[in-house]
Amino acid sequence: MVWIRHLLAFAALPFTVTIVVPVWLARRSPMRFAPGESAVELTIQAAGLMALTVGMTLFVASLHHFIVHGRGTLAPWDPPRTLVVIGPYRYVRNPMISGVVFILAGEALLLLSWPHLEWMLVFLAINLIYIPLVEEPMLEQRFGEPYRIYKQRVRRVIPRVRPLP
Repeated sequence: MVWIRHLLAFAALPFTVTIVVPVWLARRSPMRFAPGESAVELTIQAAGLMALTVGMTLFVASLHHFIVHGRGTLAPWDPPRTLVVIGPYRYVRNPMISGVVFILAGEALLLLSWPHLEWMLVFLAINLIYIPLVEEPMLEQRFGEPYRIYKQRVRRVIPRVRPLP
């Protein structure tokens, strides 16, 4: 039953954002997935591969901590029951969103696609509005003073240079 909860949350959220929408964009745009034709394009695609790797690493590490330490899923309807402030959460409050942004940037760079870059920017903008207006007040209500202290010590988007002790 636990794995079904995680699978549904994954299918509903990051899978839609990182797979369904990008595939839809690719089908609507005249593009091809092929190695770049110049050194500049190949360099951009290499940066895309690096961004994709960073994004997947952040996302998987964040999800692991949500499941193991938070005892919940990434879905707003089934959130962690315990405040998670370890792993990548020691550097930035929203590493899972950061991971998805890196994945979307990687896709845009790998595909040399402006529509994919625009989708990444839209996703980022939505989260920069949603997180402080909706998610953070809910977290303050659920976790109280420990979350308020964490919020003061760890930035929302820009990671700390050194991890939270």
